[in-house]
Amino acid sequence: MLYALWRFEGETMRTLRIGLCQINTTVGDIEGNTKKILDYIAKGKKMGTDLLVFPEMAVTGYPPEDLLFMPKFIEANLKAINRIARATTSITALVGFVDKDGDIFNAAALLHNGKLVDTYCKTFLPNYGVFDEDRYFQPGKKNLIFALKSTPIGPSICEDLWYPGDPIRTQALSGGAELIVNISSSPYQAGKAQFREKMISTRASDNVAIVAYCNLVGGQDELVFDGGSLIFDQTGNLIVRGKQFEEDLVLADLDMEAVFRMRLHDPRIRREKLAEEGKGLTKIDLPHQAPSVRKRPALPKRDLKPLDRPAEIYAALVLGTGDYIRKNGFQRVLIGLSGGIDSALTAAIAVDALGKKGVVGVAMPSQYSSKESMEDAKILAKNLGIQFLTIPITEVFQAYLKTLSPPFKGLRPDVTEENVQARIRGNILMALSNKFGWLVLTTGNKSEMSVGYCTLYGDMAGGYAVLKDVPKTLVYELTKFRNRKEGKDLIPKRTFMKPPSAELRPNQKDEDSLPPYPILDPILKAYVEEDKGLGEIAKMGFKESMIKEVINMVDRNEYKRRQSPPGVKITHRALGKDRRLPITNKYRNF
Repeated sequence: MLYALWRFEGETMRTLRIGLCQINTTVGDIEGNTKKILDYIAKGKKMGTDLLVFPEMAVTGYPPEDLLFMPKFIEANLKAINRIARATTSITALVGFVDKDGDIFNAAALLHNGKLVDTYCKTFLPNYGVFDEDRYFQPGKKNLIFALKSTPIGPSICEDLWYPGDPIRTQALSGGAELIVNISSSPYQAGKAQFREKMISTRASDNVAIVAYCNLVGGQDELVFDGGSLIFDQTGNLIVRGKQFEEDLVLADLDMEAVFRMRLHDPRIRREKLAEEGKGLTKIDLPHQAPSVRKRPALPKRDLKPLDRPAEIYAALVLGTGDYIRKNGFQRVLIGLSGGIDSALTAAIAVDALGKKGVVGVAMPSQYSSKESMEDAKILAKNLGIQFLTIPITEVFQAYLKTLSPPFKGLRPDVTEENVQARIRGNILMALSNKFGWLVLTTGNKSEMSVGYCTLYGDMAGGYAVLKDVPKTLVYELTKFRNRKEGKDLIPKRTFMKPPSAELRPNQKDEDSLPPYPILDPILKAYVEEDKGLGEIAKMGFKESMIKEVINMVDRNEYKRRQSPPGVKITHRALGKDRRLPITNKYRNF
């Protein structure tokens, strides 16, 4: 049998050098993505790599969404994969692309000896949260194993690995695959990396196989892909971890003979193999090709420690913001600096993403702006080293009031006049954006966006909402983290010591309109992210009257959120793609 030959041909010590290419692709940039893939193939050859692995849909970028309805887009991607195939002399590669065979498939191309040998098509198509793959793709039906240097290898794509059964089970137990390779484009959310590592470790030990997981890195609209590619050995122990939120070529020399030895001591493998033999499995033996180098360079040492929680979230915000700006052709961004904590954190993230020359801060004081807030805005700009403009709005505001005085005659001032100030500031920012080509970054956080404590065409005016998925309490945590990282108060301490205020009327505080944020945020998490109702949230110790008030605010303001800019997703359920509720909606979860 073919698989018996894999065991005993060649050297007694079977090793395989694998390279996981966690690259940052751009959706629709087929030419640019192809060039990057070819560059990494050249790097892999120099390192004497046997098998190079690229992320899910690396050719097209992920997710391409309705670009997949355009036949020319599909054809361009197919031409690209053939071009990439020609570069695979002396190396083997697995590359994510879109295959076409009567329908389209989310596929991995097996490239060897300058040719496209075969494809594996994704079996499980996610259709939840931010995913819509059932909208576009046909699920794959064919399972596949290929042999490289006497080692049987099973390819899979992202979601396929999250299921404990097939296709992985058949590849490992029936087909004898000793290495499972998963190409992925798995979006980031806080805490997901730890859960993912446990899952992959379990798959490796359950199937007595090495599992190599290659993840995409980079920002795409609301989504961030965190990289952190992984290889676990057959006992479930970590071999190597790729960098988080950075491009990386993750190399490892795999001891494949150790997998075989361990399987000899596991009678479960024999029983399962007999039970699974009836299942169809395509098996390909790749012909030998000359190595790319005579002597392999030594592998660099790596730090296997992952980032802690605040560092991980902050890095996601920096990457998502920076990639959105750069990939959409902007050079500089503009931020309204109020002296508050949200605009301060937004500015710090923008500087870390673009550099200080790429960020402009604008203070727009009114008669209600405190002296301390304006001082804090100026100090922040100086600490960050960014250009700082001051454009007072008092005269403009008075002109608005005068203009509106006839229709407003006899009516008391209320939130209308407050919102006029926010809209004046939004107009000024957009005017600067139009004149100089700067992208406006809005500064509202998830707590405010959830309950509608924001102004349409005012503080919501802009191109990207950096903190859209960051609750207010987390804003404080990330601000303190950034100062610790700097080793000094980059963001002035007074900024997060003073009570939050929009400063649109005398002595205004957020708590005049909202519950305190340490109370509001847990209620919002339960309702917005976990779909809990009044009774369940009340069991958490909150007053029913307050919960009802919060639920009403969330439900009433869906129309605002639909008109808000995109922002970085960092939680389990972000506002936008993740949470899709009708605007016209009379249901209340009481």
